[in-house]
Amino acid sequence: MSEQAAIPVTFQRALPPEEAARADFYALLAAMLNNPPDSALLANLAAAAPIEGDPALARAWQGLVNASSAMDADAAAEEHEALFAGVGKSRVSLFAGHYTGAPARDHPRVRIQAALADQGLARDERATEPEDHLGHLFEAMRVLVSGAGKRAPARLADQKAFFEEHVGHAAARFFDGLARAPEANYYRHVAAVGAAFTALESQSLQLD
Repeated sequence: MSEQAAIPVTFQRALPPEEAARADFYALLAAMLNNPPDSALLANLAAAAPIEGDPALARAWQGLVNASSAMDADAAAEEHEALFAGVGKSRVSLFAGHYTGAPARDHPRVRIQAALADQGLARDERATEPEDHLGHLFEAMRVLVSGAGKRAPARLADQKAFFEEHVGHAAARFFDGLARAPEANYYRHVAAVGAAFTALESQSLQLD
């Protein structure tokens, strides 16, 4: 994903704490889906402080922190491979289109391309996965929440529209499937954080 240029995001302005936290969660979820966590990320998570606020998210977060302290990068890479890669159909699909049942002529990728263009965004040409990859969608939400480079954060109404049309429903079904996958050991904690965060996002955006 790019602002006709630039990802990863570089914050050029101070964000309110709540918006910075939202952007951080989107960044973490994108990172966890696009690639397995490396040793540095696992160490950072293992040392992370508890969070306050929504009880479900706080519990899920502490579960991920605890699991990260017992996980190593090689095992995380093997689990990521077992869940999301391999020959043939992956155990858990990372593509929003898998969860919508949309016909080919109205595939989510087509609508996502249009929605990104409306926001002045485009997929990074170096990306090998299509626009409905959930890691890419979380990256797009991160940019809409935080801005990037000289780009200001998107209006809350635009964040809400993108989330509700392209992210929320697919993410809920994805995290539910991920949590139930037999291969998900560490990633069931990622699923718990993702499910709690996106549920909270859905509720919060409905109120605004």
